[in-house]
Amino acid sequence: MKRTLLTFALLLCGALLCSAQKTTYKVAQRDTCDLFMDVYDPVVIPGDTLQRPTILFVFGGGFITGRRDDPYVLPWFKLLNENGYRVVSVDYRLGLKGVEMKFDLGHLIQSARYTKKAVDMGVEDVFASVRYLCDHAGELGVDPSNIVIAGSSAGAMISLSCELEACNRTVRAEILPEGFHFAGVMSFAGAIMSDSGKPQYARTPCPQLLIHGTKDGAVMYDKMGFGRWGMFGSSYLVEKVLQPAGYEYQIYRYVGHTHDMAANMMANWPEEKRFLEVSVMGGKRLVMDCTLEDPMMPAWQSVSLDDIY
Repeated sequence: MKRTLLTFALLLCGALLCSAQKTTYKVAQRDTCDLFMDVYDPVVIPGDTLQRPTILFVFGGGFITGRRDDPYVLPWFKLLNENGYRVVSVDYRLGLKGVEMKFDLGHLIQSARYTKKAVDMGVEDVFASVRYLCDHAGELGVDPSNIVIAGSSAGAMISLSCELEACNRTVRAEILPEGFHFAGVMSFAGAIMSDSGKPQYARTPCPQLLIHGTKDGAVMYDKMGFGRWGMFGSSYLVEKVLQPAGYEYQIYRYVGHTHDMAANMMANWPEEKRFLEVSVMGGKRLVMDCTLEDPMMPAWQSVSLDDIY
């Protein structure tokens, strides 16, 4: 009941608060569907001379549901627009829709394979949107060198993997212009799904903002793995990958929170604002590792993989 009321409240907020105008563009055609993006133009702020990045948003939904204009994210888009940021919200194919997922020991590797395939499909589709933005930069008012990719839940997994693959210039990344890099990543309850062990970057990654609940049972906060297969969450990425290599990151660990941090973009606006203004626009190196017990942060009941699938 508590979760139902929260969902209703979010939908109501989306309907009442968001009046942002959007323009929709067809990005690519796949065998199963067409891919579109919505562009929400920013409010012009008098006297503002900051070179604000475009925020490229990837929605969540466990790779089985969700859409680029989900009502719960529209108030956040409006907030970003009012602060001078252009928002681009993109489609991707839902790679686990209709797939039977099981998480007992006998099916763990198979479910990992399914999830990795879904992430890879998402990366391919998001890269198509990035290429479209680069090819139509003048028309859309986008600086290709100043794009921050942001994602929630499954979308955060895709976003983190997009940065990893762009740095490693994988086959999927070949569609990107030579030398392309993201200006930043904002991950709301994200992880990297790997079939080759611990993620590694071939070049220095962009600054990363990682927001995660310490009790997340849907997208791992730390690590869940078997052999070379693994889901490497925010805590693991910081402690075993980013920090040892001297890469730039800001992580906010919300004690006791579950997968609710995937949808708390509005509540985390002060942290996002600092990240965008200091790390992205300001170009100042800022490394932060914050553990928070915040009774004012909105919370859900726990959500597990079995609840989702």
